[in-house]
Order: sequence, then structure tokens, then C-alpha cells
Amino acid sequence: MAVLLATKRSAMESWRDALLALEPSLDIRMYPDAGDPAAIEAAVVWTAHDMMELRRYPNLRLIVSMGAGVDHLMRPPGPPPGVPVARLVDTRLTQGMTEWVLLNVLRFHRQDPAYRAQQAEHLWHELPAPDTAARRIGILGLGELGCDAATRLHQLGFPVMGWSRRPKSVLGVESFHGEAGLAAMLPRSDILVCLLPLTPETRGLLSAERFALLPRGAYLLNAARGGHLVQEDLLAALDSGQLAGAALDVTDPEPLPPEHPFWGDSRIILTPHAASITIPASAAPQVVENIRRMRSGQPHLNLVDFAAGY
Repeated sequence: MAVLLATKRSAMESWRDALLALEPSLDIRMYPDAGDPAAIEAAVVWTAHDMMELRRYPNLRLIVSMGAGVDHLMRPPGPPPGVPVARLVDTRLTQGMTEWVLLNVLRFHRQDPAYRAQQAEHLWHELPAPDTAARRIGILGLGELGCDAATRLHQLGFPVMGWSRRPKSVLGVESFHGEAGLAAMLPRSDILVCLLPLTPETRGLLSAERFALLPRGAYLLNAARGGHLVQEDLLAALDSGQLAGAALDVTDPEPLPPEHPFWGDSRIILTPHAASITIPASAAPQVVENIRRMRSGQPHLNLVDFAAGY
């Protein structure tokens, strides 16, 4: 039986090499060269298009997402009925996201945009020193990524709060949950970081209603999904001064069209969905372990909860 890889050709080659280095006996097929559809028992994929393609394989028993997020795989038609989907929980993925969050929190906290603007005007002017202990960070999402970022920020001396669907306990982090918890956390969040999974409940969460609850002059970081953000509401909040700046690693669509106002807005920092990128050599052990578990009838690692959407 074989394992199918489906993503960009260059990435498939890296995945193939990483998987075979750990388990040389694997029969690896690279889409579209799958061979006999009946031979495919596991698939390691990335895009929603791959989900429709996977319905061709009658003996498929496991799908592994190449990333931590799986919302794109849940869109219609979704996975073949009855086939479990596993996501990646990888230290390098987590480290990458935490680095992006720290980079942009510190960028805004240390007034980097103001200093870059001064440099463009040939100005040498010291701004008032920021107080780390007074800069409150609110994190939306206390999963693997959110907990790690929250812990690192706490270690730097920032007061950190976190919001999640269910109650969570994270050392050094004040936790909130539910609608009442969100309404309580937002007015205390000088920098709001979104690391939530995208579900019907969280789509459009970053909206004018929520921005109005933040302290005036707050900053927004979104490295979750573009669908969380109501784009016109962000521009309005920036224009009114309710928000002072934003860092976005995700947009809807990706990439944005050339004429989109985000491109030329100096208050918005854009990165091309590059905050946390899967490194096959790091993630391959988890994939191989899930294939072994599938073949031996053991429970899989990091299965997606279809009801929750992540």
C-alpha cells in the first residue's frame, strides 16, 4: 500500500526525502502520478482541491494536513466520508509562529514604525521609552501556537491575557473564555493577537464591534486566517485612530489584488502567509508515526475534531 503526497512539486520532493529517510520501506507516490488508486491508503496534502481528488482512492484510511490549520480542508466537498484527518503539531511550526508574534509585538511596542518614518525625514528624535510592564497583550486562541506565544511574551515581562472557546489554564497568562470573557479582555488589550482556528463562529470576529472595545490606539496582529478580519472595518478603525497599526500575515484572498488598499498603507505590515512554514524534515516523524499507528490499529495523533472544525 502507498502514501500519496499532494502539494507543490518542489515541496513534495522535500517531503518524499524526509519520509523515506525515516521509513525507507514506504511506497511514496507524488500527485498526479498516483498509479493504481486502490493502492493509496494514506495521503499527505495541503489544498482544498486535494480533498476532491482524494475521493478517487477507495482504500484511503488517513489524511494528514501539511500544516497546523485545517479550515481549508473542511470546505465543501470536504474529506471523503469516514476518513480521519490529522493536523501537524510541530515544534518548528510553533517556533516560527512565536517568532512572528514576538517580532511584531516588539516592532509596535518599541515604536519601530515611528522611528522608520523619522529616518525617512532625516530626523534624530528620541521618543518616550515604552514600558513593557504596562503594555497589555491579548491573545485570541490558546491552542498550541497561542500558548507558546503567550508564554514567551510573559517571559519578556508583558502582562498577557488569552481567550479561548473553553476555559484554559496557562502559567502566567490571565485566561478568558466565551462571549463575556471576550468582552472583558478586549478593553485591556493594547496589542491584540489573533491565532484562532477559522470556524463559522470565528469568521469575521475581527470587526468594528470588537475594535471599538479595544483601548484607543491599540494594535492588531493576525496570523490566523484572512477570514477572521473584516477588512473595511480595519481601514475605518485605522482612519479614526481607534487602531494605530496592524500586522497581517494572512488575507482573504491570498494574495490580495494589486489595487487593494492594504498594499500601500504604511500603517499595515503585510507578510505573505509566511509566519509559520512547515519544514518537512521536522514534521516527517509525526507523519510516519501516524502511518504506523494507522497500520497497527492504534489511535492517531492530533486528529481533527470535525464538529469543532479544528
